[in-house]
Amino acid sequence: MYSIKKMLLERIKVLTLLLVLGQFLALSNVHGKEQYTTNECFEGVSRATLKFNMGLDKALFKPIAKGYRALPVPVRMGTSNAVENLRSLLTLSNNVLQGEWQLAGNTAGRFAINSTVGILGFFDPAEKMGFEKKSREDFGQTLAVWGSNSGCYFVLPILGPTTARDAVGLVGNTFLDPVYQITHNTEVMNRSYSEHNYYYYKGTDAVDFRSKNIESIDSLEKNSIDFYASVKSLYLQNRSQKIINDEIADKTQDDSDWEEIDSQ
Repeated sequence: MYSIKKMLLERIKVLTLLLVLGQFLALSNVHGKEQYTTNECFEGVSRATLKFNMGLDKALFKPIAKGYRALPVPVRMGTSNAVENLRSLLTLSNNVLQGEWQLAGNTAGRFAINSTVGILGFFDPAEKMGFEKKSREDFGQTLAVWGSNSGCYFVLPILGPTTARDAVGLVGNTFLDPVYQITHNTEVMNRSYSEHNYYYYKGTDAVDFRSKNIESIDSLEKNSIDFYASVKSLYLQNRSQKIINDEIADKTQDDSDWEEIDSQ
């Protein structure tokens, strides 16, 4: 019990610090609407970083994603569902922080049903029971709802495009994610899980996402006059749509219908 209280107090302290930092980085309010004219930070460095990321992607991540696609459809769908089920815990935390109680109830219901009836999330019976799959939520979106502007845009090595607000959100996601807390707090879980479990989960999520977007990224790179500008525009628009809970943005990147992908 002491360890749980200590963990909660530490989380509150970190989130308070992140909120202050988020407000410092972004001085204007958005209140549900995001401007696409986000300021550029270190464009030269960001362009070089994107070039590095794409080289690494071609050499490592894309081949892994193609190998993942070779797995049978039921395996891929089940893996995608299970990862999404774990990821919903982070969404639930942010639903609550944003005051989205109806969405929080839907997320909690999906997790409870899919974790039990759906066999640890491998199947998605909650969808058929009226608990629709909704957009993912993260702490960057929560900061936007609380009034923080996006700040400047830049590209991180490996992690890709982001903004000052979303970079703060990445740190917040770690401390809000129950999966991270469980796998990193050995006193609470009595060493039932290790830190490696968390990184296996995050790595699988990344491979699953990349494998669903092989054609779309290839097409964007091939048809863009300025690939860097296209990536920036799409990222900012996608984030803006997610902040206002526009389901279109989520469907374009997180749809887990592997059968539809294989039929193309």
